Amino acid sequence: MKTKLLPRLTFTLCAAAVAGSVLAQQPRSGANLNAPDAPGPNTKEVKLLPGEPPLPAPGSWGYDEKTGKFKSPDMTPDVYGAHPVAGSLSYLDQNQYARNVKLEGFIPEVAGAGHSWQATLDWEGRRYLYDYETWMYNLFDITDPKNVKVVQKKTFKTKEGEHQFGPFNVKFNKKLNKMIAVQCYEISRYGLIWNKYTNPEQVENARKKPMLRGFRIYEVTSPQWTDWKLLSETALDESHSARDPVQEGSGCQDVPVYNGDQYLFVAGAPDNSFANTEYKTYLHAGAQLVYDVSDPANPKRLSMWWAPGSRVGEEEEYKKNPRAGNKTSWMGARMPLFIPKPVEQGGKYGYAAMGGFGFYVIDISDPKNMKQVAHIDMPVSVTGTEGDNIDVTKVESTGMVYYSGYPMSEDCYEPLKAIYSIDVRDPLRPKIVNVLPTPTPPKEAPFTDYCQRRGSFGPKRSGYAAIQPGTPSPRYMPYSYYNAGLQIFDVKDPLKPVIAGYFVPKMVDAGKKTTDGQTLSIRALPNPVHSIFVEWDRNLVWVFSNHGIYTVSTELLGKPVFGMPPKK
Repeated sequence: MKTKLLPRLTFTLCAAAVAGSVLAQQPRSGANLNAPDAPGPNTKEVKLLPGEPPLPAPGSWGYDEKTGKFKSPDMTPDVYGAHPVAGSLSYLDQNQYARNVKLEGFIPEVAGAGHSWQATLDWEGRRYLYDYETWMYNLFDITDPKNVKVVQKKTFKTKEGEHQFGPFNVKFNKKLNKMIAVQCYEISRYGLIWNKYTNPEQVENARKKPMLRGFRIYEVTSPQWTDWKLLSETALDESHSARDPVQEGSGCQDVPVYNGDQYLFVAGAPDNSFANTEYKTYLHAGAQLVYDVSDPANPKRLSMWWAPGSRVGEEEEYKKNPRAGNKTSWMGARMPLFIPKPVEQGGKYGYAAMGGFGFYVIDISDPKNMKQVAHIDMPVSVTGTEGDNIDVTKVESTGMVYYSGYPMSEDCYEPLKAIYSIDVRDPLRPKIVNVLPTPTPPKEAPFTDYCQRRGSFGPKRSGYAAIQPGTPSPRYMPYSYYNAGLQIFDVKDPLKPVIAGYFVPKMVDAGKKTTDGQTLSIRALPNPVHSIFVEWDRNLVWVFSNHGIYTVSTELLGKPVFGMPPKK
């Protein structure tokens, strides 16, 4: 889909008019006596282009005092800012809630207030944790989780031309007897283009932005990234060298999938023909690619697969999708394939979350010829991200994978995002079985529905199975859930999943500063808990919030290990 300049405005409405009445003054007590005020409704005019979802009608959504439940809108445009309704808290809840979870520690450090990635590295008998964003990283020694030490902090001056940091994966390569890291670089999803439909100059500038749109491979020579030895640079765009300042495509999306062996799986648009996506700030519909990296100094692309309709010239296929033309939906990959068993160990299938294109099963048994073997059109849920994460850690124990997108709006101003249980016991005929239960607040909370708590409510991710150390539980699935914190699902009986535990930290004022002086971003309040990292081999969960890092244990996973895990 080619980007072109469109009429500025079809109609203009005030968001406050549909946001509901004046904020309800819930009684303040206990920890909330001096709680900071929550933000008021977004009063900026909403200017919609042709095709965008309309603003939901007043009275069609909101909090029902009789039932204590919140009804989400059926569809909304992508609109920043708060959208409180009668029944929303007028303050930011300072309580902390826990069930079957114990708080073990807290670190007042923030790498990305609204989003960050994580990775661990074992080195010379110690364990290190990276928490990072594209412009900075924090490196911690977490060998003793009760006595975490800051090892290194680095900020990248990306606005001044310094190359960004990127999501990475570190694994030990037995053949080479070395620690190898693969790091991805993607054109920014936000900040470069405000609206591609109305700002052609921003589109042109984004296409010309000089950067590596691909990945680097390093030999890891110490826990500190600044010591790593660069082995190769690879552009996803095969028509350009990694040395060319300007390349086509998106670059390499999110954390790469690498097992320390022969094959590397990444997501991304390798050229500008992968353009059929609606999202206003992004130009590309990502594909899935696999490389042979048996020689890390000379990666070779083996094959590529993309969702039908992704590319220029495939518009007829694209128009079959009900999202076509809505200028809102993310179409194509945001993350690489989710692979429960590496190809080198006999794995045959990978699972793809392709945004508005849906869920796919991909045969990866021959990496030179990846091919689609099954597809499910997922229910439309606009706005918000519709297909981003697939948890594949329970395939062997339950036959299920768990598919989800995540919310992008505050105050549940979009359809409620679900985690879908998909039965893949027959990979050629996958089917949706049910959805995981929606978290509900404990009785002692001053609200009866998490949509009242402010910020965003919904699933984010279950961590990254490809990089989290240890063997995942066959039964329990921790999940970051924004204003509902950490939620732990029990899927022992996949037909009757339940929530077995949770840890929900306090809400923090997005107008304040964290202890390290970082001003919280526009996405910080909506994303109070934006990520988790599970150490399966130590039965610990690291919970990343917009005001610091919580370390928790849970009896559900087993007794925590405070020290290095036993060697196997």
